[in-house]
Amino acid sequence: MSEPFVEESLAVLARTPASFDGLLRGLPDVWISATEGDGTWSPYSVIGHLIHCERTDWVPRMRIILEEGVERTFDPVNREARGERLALGTMLDEFAELRRENLARVRELNLGTAELEMQGMHPTLGVVTLRQLLATWTAHDLTHLIQVGRVLAKRYKEEIGPFGAFLSVMK
Repeated sequence: MSEPFVEESLAVLARTPASFDGLLRGLPDVWISATEGDGTWSPYSVIGHLIHCERTDWVPRMRIILEEGVERTFDPVNREARGERLALGTMLDEFAELRRENLARVRELNLGTAELEMQGMHPTLGVVTLRQLLATWTAHDLTHLIQVGRVLAKRYKEEIGPFGAFLSVMK
């Protein structure tokens, strides 16, 4: 059995695909392509980014920490990568499948306290622990859930009129 911190993180990470699916699947394009302005991300872009991260970031970096430690610097992740242009439903399905596979890989690692304190070398941040990487993966998901909720809410910023005074997301 993994350390409780791992199980707590996996509990959040396992719910992210369903959260996005429930929020976005079947919405008209005007919702999924909405942004907060030039240079900001749409919900569609966020899902593409999450798919890219599932492929290139979290579990590959865990393996580097466990197998090579600080001797090998992580490969840089293109934080702007969004993957190929597919229908949103296809992307949501792909994200869910990649996440299931990655969580199964993490469970197979049976991470304990010693493994969580192992270190890797981030190309920008320097030395990081596996615990920090797992915590960041979890917070990263939650950050993007907040971001998408904020983008969707702001679609109606003008329509809500004076009620905006009561909604902090509109500020």
